[in-house]
Amino acid sequence: MSEETFFRMIDVSPNANSLVETLKRRIVIIDGAMGTMIQAHKLEEADYRGKEFARHGRDLRQCNDVLNITQPRIIEDIHRQYLDAGADIIETNTFNSTAISMADYKLEGFIYDLNRAGAQVARRAADRFMNENPARRCWVAGSLGPTSRTASASQEISSPAARAVTFDQLRDAYYAQIRGLVDGGVDLLLVETIFDTLNGKAALFAAQQYFEDTGKRLPLLASVTIVDQSGRTLSGQTIEAFWISVSGAPLLSVGINCALGAKQMRAHIEELSRLAPIFTSC
Repeated sequence: MSEETFFRMIDVSPNANSLVETLKRRIVIIDGAMGTMIQAHKLEEADYRGKEFARHGRDLRQCNDVLNITQPRIIEDIHRQYLDAGADIIETNTFNSTAISMADYKLEGFIYDLNRAGAQVARRAADRFMNENPARRCWVAGSLGPTSRTASASQEISSPAARAVTFDQLRDAYYAQIRGLVDGGVDLLLVETIFDTLNGKAALFAAQQYFEDTGKRLPLLASVTIVDQSGRTLSGQTIEAFWISVSGAPLLSVGINCALGAKQMRAHIEELSRLAPIFTSC
């Protein structure tokens, strides 16, 4: 996709425009894992609950996304550590913040709050860092994870046609998540850890629908998961098939997440690089 085509397809905000300009000059670094950083704090059930969910009827330990509300200082500090280490983009702590995934914790009614809070915490960390380091420019990416269900495969051995979730249900769940992320101040939307391309397409579709409904447009990034040396996703697609499936979306970038080690990923990254076009002016 040429730069001209990209700008014609999506009204880029000033923050996003600065990212595109930066990408022309150098490699941009995204942050690392959130879960392991949270684990280092050795939080207990009471820490996850905080005062906000002290009487919630379901255990919340290991529900990392709820910490955006109950322990925002811890999450902001993690974001800050990545910024201090040189990250240009930090991801919101919202990997599981859809109604589908949060159903495990009976938090479906707090989706907007979880995402808005996650975006605000990351935004605050980025803004404070840039105020203290005027020469640095940083961006906040709203993290949209794959959910805990798959739309392409049956989760019932005895019923191959059964599906635990539909495309429309995924689209609606992602739309609600995006609304909270955008209201919280993210610069970008990252559809990440795509193990089922149909799930990923639902997220990309929801984003574009949100853009059309609101007139607010942000760059879209996508990251696919290769599950083994075969170079396929969990739903069976090759890298080429995956790219063809998502190439209709106006993506700023597409990549592969770290399910495999660096050595094992190299060939797949090279293939994706060959398949996916880049800005002609880069």
